[in-house]
Amino acid sequence: MQSRILLIVAALSLGAILPMQAAINSRLAKSINNPVYAAFISFAVGTVALFAYLMITRQLNLQALQPKQNPWWIWIGGLLGTFFVAGIVMLLPRLGVVLAFSLVIAGQMIFSILFDQFGWLGVAVREISPGKIVGVILLIAGVVLIRRF
Repeated sequence: MQSRILLIVAALSLGAILPMQAAINSRLAKSINNPVYAAFISFAVGTVALFAYLMITRQLNLQALQPKQNPWWIWIGGLLGTFFVAGIVMLLPRLGVVLAFSLVIAGQMIFSILFDQFGWLGVAVREISPGKIVGVILLIAGVVLIRRF
């Protein structure tokens, strides 16, 4: 049970990082007057940091990059991340942090339920329950409240 609590705290902490990253990248975009270039800089800095980590911890393994019998789409996670970072940098100044992220979270929950229900992209199937549906409806209601007030 204690490890489950640590996982929950870790997930909440990761959630806290996203609006911080978005605010920083938004400020960078404003400073250089280009949101896509700001997203590029963000990914470049992240790439250098990850490369340094792999080198320091001696985990760099170029042979792992060789194609195997895997679907082509396993390589596009970073591409999707670029759309997210560039998109949130453009949305944040227009919508504000709370509305932008409440919409992001609502979208994440809706598609997370679908991914669990249908096992898309190889995730384990976890059936939709009435409680999950009510939770998503409450999240959407929260987005509506945030938008109105």
